[in-house]
Formats: sequence, C-alpha cells, structure tokens
Amino acid sequence: MRRALVIAPNWIGDALMAQPLFSLLRKLHPRIAIDAIAPSWVAPVLERMPEIRDVYATDLAHGKLQLLRRWQLASDLRDVGYDAAYVLPNSMKSALISWMAGINLRIGYKGENRFGLLNVRHPNPPKTDRPPMTAHYAALAYAPGAKLPFIDRHAQAAAAAQPDAQQLPVPRLDADPNEAARVSARFNLDTRTPLVVFCPGAEYGPAKRWPPEHFAMLAQFVAQSFPYARIVALGSKKDAPIAQAIAERAPNVRNLCGQTSLGEACALISRASAVVTNDSGLMHVAAALRRPLVAVYGSTDPRHTPPLSDLARVQWLHLECSPCFARECPLGHLNCLRELSAEQVFADLRGMLLAHR
Repeated sequence: MRRALVIAPNWIGDALMAQPLFSLLRKLHPRIAIDAIAPSWVAPVLERMPEIRDVYATDLAHGKLQLLRRWQLASDLRDVGYDAAYVLPNSMKSALISWMAGINLRIGYKGENRFGLLNVRHPNPPKTDRPPMTAHYAALAYAPGAKLPFIDRHAQAAAAAQPDAQQLPVPRLDADPNEAARVSARFNLDTRTPLVVFCPGAEYGPAKRWPPEHFAMLAQFVAQSFPYARIVALGSKKDAPIAQAIAERAPNVRNLCGQTSLGEACALISRASAVVTNDSGLMHVAAALRRPLVAVYGSTDPRHTPPLSDLARVQWLHLECSPCFARECPLGHLNCLRELSAEQVFADLRGMLLAHR
C-alpha cells in the first residue's frame, strides 16, 4: 500500500486518539503516504502530526449531508490514486466521499449499516465493553476479527493478560517554538513568565464542565502561591462566557476564548508550565504536546478517553452516578464536578508549577 486517505473524526480529541492508527500504518507500510480529510476546526491538529502528509480542510457542516459538496471533493480526489481509505466516523455520510472517489479498499466500523459504502467492515464493540479509543481506531490497521498484536498502554488489565504484546504509541504533536513566540507576542505574553492555561469549555455539554467558581478559586490559589504566573483561558467562542465568569471572580485570568485559532491555541499550550482542563479536545492537545496537565472528569470516564501522557494527572470522584456519559446531569445536581474542590486540583497543579520554576 502506497497511498491512504483518512476520513478524520469530527472532534479534536478523537482525531488525536486516532494518531496511533497512523503510526501503525506507517510501520506496516513503510512507504505509505497518508492524507486526511478533516473539518476545518480539526485540521490544524492533523497538520501537526508527523505521520500525515496533506490535510484537506473542509467546510462540511456536522449533521448535514451536503451531497454536492461531497461529490465535488470526491472528484478532486479521484485522480490521486489512493489504495485505501480509513473512515473513522460511524456515520453513513462520512463514508460517501471515499466511495464516490472510487477508492477500492474502504475500511471502517459498521456504523450506520454502511453496506456497499465500506467493503471492509469491522464489528462495533458493545457499549458495555468499549476498549480505549486509541485501541478502537488502531484495530482498523488489521483485518476484522484479527488477534491484535498490541495493547493500549493505559489498559492495565489488558497489559497483564498480554505481557508480550507491543504497546501502542501515544499521540504526539509537533511544536514550533518560533510559532509559540510569535503567538505570545501577539497577545503580549512574556515568554519569560510561567504560563498557566485553563481550558474551561467542553463541546459535548455542561456535564463535562468544572464550575467557573471552582476555576476562579483555583486562580486565586495560583495568585497567592505563584504571583508571577500568568493565567489565560483558551477555547472556542462558545466558551467565552464561561471564561468571562471565571475572570469576573478572578481578575488574574485573561479570557482569550474565541480570540485564537486552534493553531494559535496549540502554540500557547506548547509553552505552558501547566494546563488545567476539562475532558475536552484541548485536554488531548495538551497531552500530545507533553505539557503537565490536570484533567478534570465528571460525566465521562478517564479509563476510556484518558489524557495519554505520563505528565497528566486525573481528578475524578467516580461517584455512584458517574460516568453517565450525559450532556447534562440527569439528576440535576452535577455533584461529580461540584464536589471536586479547587483545593484538590491545586494539590496537583502546585506540584507541577514547583517543578517548572
């Protein structure tokens, strides 16, 4: 196999958890060139992956068919001569482009019963026994049902059962110090000063968002113990009101949500002394950039989508009702996040900032 096309996930975190698949494909097919189709809000992450040659950034809207636009894109791809396509989202529409482009080998999970659109269809794992997402995507490098020669390094039970199996590589993004310096200068951030990044948003819903008052209390702890540190909040335009609520309680927090591109956010995270984040796409970016981070979990499960870095610390109360995987707390109290105090998070953050003095 010499050329492969990846239809990337629609979420930043999922795109990063697919990177071990790309590493495996490069290992199994040393001469392969891998290109990717990705939404414009995900493309900057794929552009920073060393395994990816070119990225086609699209304006395809989430949840819309846009058949003509997909056909036009497929027409542009037809002459490239891809040997295979790996369709990572589960939707029917995500498989259309590779089929329209006439790519002979079209690989993915069964998803929305994509008969004909995919000709190598892997069975979907049961929801009650889901593997880590990295292993889920990496399995597509092999035939359906094959005994996999790897384990996810964060799946301890699997590691004990297969001590001789190879470990999956973890996601890693390339960082450019010059880009970080340029972006810091644009926002008048002194590169000689410790930078703490807060990522208070989570696209999935409120049940993944640590309360703004907790972030604000954490900022006050930082100000007391590390007065020279600068704190910025990063995220999308949708996250700006949450960050503003933090900044109103803690004036030492600068709200940059919605003011940076994803690429600029990556650049700032790459020079952070520490990051505090919900379970979100930027959490996975920070892990892939190997920054010290504290990851706060509520309704989701860090055993399924952990920050893949030995520099990460996870704060999760694991209450009886968690994980529920709901967008909003079905019980109305959000205790999984409200009862996770700023003091608990600061205990991890303080150690990180002391280590990077």
